Amino acid sequence: MVAAARQLLAGEGLDAVTHRRVAQEAGVGRATVYRHWPRADQLLLEAMGGAELPLFRDPELPVRPWLCRQLRRMADELAIPAVAAVSLTLAQSALSDAEFAHRQDESVRTITERIHAAVRMAVAAGELEADVEPSDLAAMLVGPIVYRAAMQRGPASDGFVGRLVDSVGTWR
Repeated sequence: MVAAARQLLAGEGLDAVTHRRVAQEAGVGRATVYRHWPRADQLLLEAMGGAELPLFRDPELPVRPWLCRQLRRMADELAIPAVAAVSLTLAQSALSDAEFAHRQDESVRTITERIHAAVRMAVAAGELEADVEPSDLAAMLVGPIVYRAAMQRGPASDGFVGRLVDSVGTWR
């Protein structure tokens, strides 16, 4: 069942990881999936555990368009109501559950490190002039997309994404 959930996550994204879809893919009854993971957030957390986070991986030059594509991908996923709901549920669960908190911390650390590596690459290539703390970079770029999707329940336009990327420094 975990392998089926991870396959759905990797192939179709967060909104594909449902009790019904996991049961179909694993060839088991839906009740069996519910017995192991009574809540959807538990099922998704299990699927995400050990699964490679696909966003912000393998930066490429020029970094600015690459970063815009990565943020656009994140914004598009979060624009799906089920994905936004699960993301917020996972974040909320991290406030009171140590296992959720640990997994969230790992994801945040991974995103922060990847964004920082991309920005360092841009600075080294002379594409960007910036002096921003790594944790601030992630908050400046990812935070507004989450806010737009979850709080305003609206799409993040390409212009919005571009302005976010431009906010981290001077691009050449």
